[in-house]
Amino acid sequence: MRFTSKDIVGTKGEELKGRKIVLCLTGSVAVAKAPELARELMRHGAEVYVFMSKAAQELVSPKLMEWATGNPVVTELTGAVEHVAMAGKHPERADLVLVAPATANTIGKMAAGIDDTPVTTLVSTALGSGIPILVAPAMHESMYDHPIVEENIRKLKSIGVWFVGPRLVEGKAKVAEVDEIVEYTIRILREPKDLEGKRVLVTAGPTLEYIDPVRIITNRSSGKMGMAIANEALRRGAEVTVIYGPGTAPPPYGAKVVRVETTEEMHKALVSELEGGRYDVVIAAAAVSDWIPERSYGYKLPSNTLREFTLRLKAAPKLVEYVKRLSPKSFLVAFKAVYRLSVDGLIEEGYRKLVEADADLIVVNDVGRAGSGFMVDTNEVYIVDRDKNVLHVPLSPKTFVAEKILDCVVEKLSR
Repeated sequence: MRFTSKDIVGTKGEELKGRKIVLCLTGSVAVAKAPELARELMRHGAEVYVFMSKAAQELVSPKLMEWATGNPVVTELTGAVEHVAMAGKHPERADLVLVAPATANTIGKMAAGIDDTPVTTLVSTALGSGIPILVAPAMHESMYDHPIVEENIRKLKSIGVWFVGPRLVEGKAKVAEVDEIVEYTIRILREPKDLEGKRVLVTAGPTLEYIDPVRIITNRSSGKMGMAIANEALRRGAEVTVIYGPGTAPPPYGAKVVRVETTEEMHKALVSELEGGRYDVVIAAAAVSDWIPERSYGYKLPSNTLREFTLRLKAAPKLVEYVKRLSPKSFLVAFKAVYRLSVDGLIEEGYRKLVEADADLIVVNDVGRAGSGFMVDTNEVYIVDRDKNVLHVPLSPKTFVAEKILDCVVEKLSR
């Protein structure tokens, strides 16, 4: 029989295509998010199976979870030894066990090896089989701060169990957002982890320059390209820092984010990060202002009396040109936006900037082309290296463009 519930599989991406995920539900009110979580995992390509404790069944119907996933739900263990069928040492086992939400009670049983529910028995089996386990705690904050709960979490982390969240709000340790849980699932299962052990610094978004306290000069950068690169680096196992101007794209989960506004602030943050520690890769994707006002007024200029106003601008420092001076061993990826140039002209302009910045790669895009550049989810780029080799990435989602950029970085680093 065909389950129409599965029509959504892969509609948002194929990051989890071919992956079998067991979603374990326990007795927290956060279990109300379980159908949404299961569906979102499926939208990224996963096949989802559900195990439920008795307490979870009192809050959410197993029939609802069967509808959500299109698969039978395990509510008790039978002679079919469902826990071994799903997490034993055999080729058909699950790729990941996700306990979301996880109560303090369940976390304690996991840490103590107590197997008295379908969920805890499955987790013990998965631990013995080496299957990755991701836990999303949910409880009152006072319970989360209990020394024994903290000890149990440390114990589980020490044997390789992953944790995501919780969000400490309203006196509660609320379960992580669905998008965050899905993203961590993707990162755990992502192969290869070809940037594991590497530290990556990304600059992203625009900078703005104040004319007076309420008026600014800026550009149309949204930060979407830089955020896509930062997230892809995290998926590949890197430790990521983002120096982020006032863009509209949300920063990726798990990145260190340094918020800035002006070019001067971005410059100070860049110097601080590069002098404060080693970065293997620096990706300068920020759209830094080319000009800044010679003078910034400390008061609001009166619009009712000024009939004419002359604004003098001066060239802003080219931040990308400081990277190699501060961190000569960092692999530097520069960016260059051009406007309505021929392909040859675009490549020449990009290569000129590569040389000026002493960069290892440069990514050039023509913001005059439809769908490419600012405030959109797509981009078309040309990636140029020191030998003037060129890789053209046709108009694609910025997530895909980020993959191709980091493929080039990894290939160069491996030489």
